[in-house]
Amino acid sequence: MIDVRQANARGVANLGWLQSRHTFSFGHYHDPAQQGFSDLLVINDDRVAPAQGFGAHPHRDMEIFSYVLEGALEHKDSMGTGSVIRPGDVQMMSAGTGVRHSEFNHSPDEGVHFLQIWIVPGRRGVEPRYQQVHFSPADKRGQLRLIISPEGAQGSLAVHQDAQVYAGLFDGDETATLTLPQGRYAYIHVARGSIEVNGQRLGEGDGARVRDERELTFSGGEDAEVLVFDLRPNELPQMP
Repeated sequence: MIDVRQANARGVANLGWLQSRHTFSFGHYHDPAQQGFSDLLVINDDRVAPAQGFGAHPHRDMEIFSYVLEGALEHKDSMGTGSVIRPGDVQMMSAGTGVRHSEFNHSPDEGVHFLQIWIVPGRRGVEPRYQQVHFSPADKRGQLRLIISPEGAQGSLAVHQDAQVYAGLFDGDETATLTLPQGRYAYIHVARGSIEVNGQRLGEGDGARVRDERELTFSGGEDAEVLVFDLRPNELPQMP
C-alpha cells in the first residue's frame, strides 16, 4: 500500500528569511495525523535567504542530516567542524550526548534550498559525530544510490538506527526497482520534479508512506530527484 501525502498538505512556515514546508509536525505546525513515520521524525523543505540562517542551538539524541538541492549551506558546530555543503553533498550529524550547531546560507546574494531530516536514534547517549560525503549526479543517475546506512556501507554515511536511505535522479526512460526486505516499511520523498512509483505519479514535495510492498519501481521521471527510506515496521517514532 502506498499512502500519498501531497505537497500542498504540508505545514508552512514563513519567517521572511526562511520559507519552509513541514512534512511532519514541527515547530508551530502540529497535526495529530502527521507525527512522523517509523523512525523518521522530520522532513523540512527549507529555503533560506542570502546570508541568513539558523543561529547556534543545541540538539541531543537525534540523527540529523541535510541534503542540499541548490546553493550552499555553511555548517559550524561545537565539535569544531566547519564546512560548506553544496548540491550532491550529504551531511550527517549524530547529536548523541549533546552538540550545538549553526546552519547559514553561505552566499551573500543567492538563496539555498535544502532538506533537513531527522531520524530517531536506536540508542541514547552516543558520542557526537559529524560526517559529510559527496555523491555525484552520475552516482544517482537512473538508479537508487545508498547514501545512509547503519554501518556506512558502500561509502554511505553511517546512522545510529536500522534505516537505509537511497537517492536517485530520474528522467525520461530511466527506471530502477528497490526490493524491500520482508515486513519493512518505506517512505518516499520527491525533492523535485515528478516520478511514477509503481505506476502512481508523485510530484515535487509529495511524500508517501509505504506498507506491505516488496518492490518499488521508479519510472517516468521528469527531472526527478527522490529520496527513499527503508525503515522498520513501526507506525510512529519512539525514542529508545
